[in-house]
Amino acid sequence: MLIILLCALLLDYFFGEPRRYHPLVAFGRFAHYLEQRLNEDRVDKHSVFHWGKNVQSWQQNRLNGLIALLVCILPAAWLVHLLVAEEGFFTYLIEIISIYLAVGLNSLKSHARQVFSAIQNHNKDKARSTLALMVSRDTQTMDEQAICRAATESVLENGSDAVFAAIFWFVIAGAPGVIIYRLSNTLDAMWGYKNARYQHFGFFIAKFDDLLNFIPARLTALSYALMGHWQNALNCWSKQGPLWDSPNAGVVMAAGAGALNVKLGGEDSYHGEIKYRADLGCGADAQADTIEQACLLVDRATMTWLVVIALFSIPLWF
Repeated sequence: MLIILLCALLLDYFFGEPRRYHPLVAFGRFAHYLEQRLNEDRVDKHSVFHWGKNVQSWQQNRLNGLIALLVCILPAAWLVHLLVAEEGFFTYLIEIISIYLAVGLNSLKSHARQVFSAIQNHNKDKARSTLALMVSRDTQTMDEQAICRAATESVLENGSDAVFAAIFWFVIAGAPGVIIYRLSNTLDAMWGYKNARYQHFGFFIAKFDDLLNFIPARLTALSYALMGHWQNALNCWSKQGPLWDSPNAGVVMAAGAGALNVKLGGEDSYHGEIKYRADLGCGADAQADTIEQACLLVDRATMTWLVVIALFSIPLWF
């Protein structure tokens, strides 16, 4: 298990995400097609599934979303399960590739460090455009402090989503677990919004993604605390984490902000709408160096996970 993880992380370190022919691109197109056909709350209204006139529209659309979730995830997970059913070189190769495609550590740090470099070179326009690839909030009018805060938040949150949760589900359920997690997380990024279009269709995927991330998020928060300012991280985690809209992102970012001794959260603009989010962390406001510190925190936490996995793997070697 440890060797498989190390090989996958080395592939990610040296090559990053595939620039062409990434399977998640094809998956995203398929998911988009299903959403077009099944989502009753789309503006164009051309869903093909109707469960009866006696069923309320919001219930029908939740059922449609559940059907789409199962169609997207189960066949892929079952196929991977069949491919890794017997031990051998091919099985190990499939497992390595599955984790490599699921983990986005290189990409996450690369984007974050491009923002850091642009700030260092006083190129705010470049920093904003690069940041837009990392976050869903409006970046066009952000000042330097807001850019640094948003980039730091993204590194901390996506450290959980793109690294630690994928590793966790590989340890728990092997390659099929990684596939289920990564596809679910991708669907949540597409459908998991609480707006008129997705509040019903994306209901089950949002809940399922929250469930899959519940334990990994708290292990990530603990890892951040261990690798940074321990007491600050625990205080922020317990007091500020529950105030966040997301049950998982809040604890991760609060613990990460406390570990870095930096202030995050607060007011931000999403799709032209101002949202007032809970304050996170403590200490000084975010600055360019905070982005790099967040990347290093994720690196240290990753090494900690590998050491722990190695220690638990020792009995299997004898």
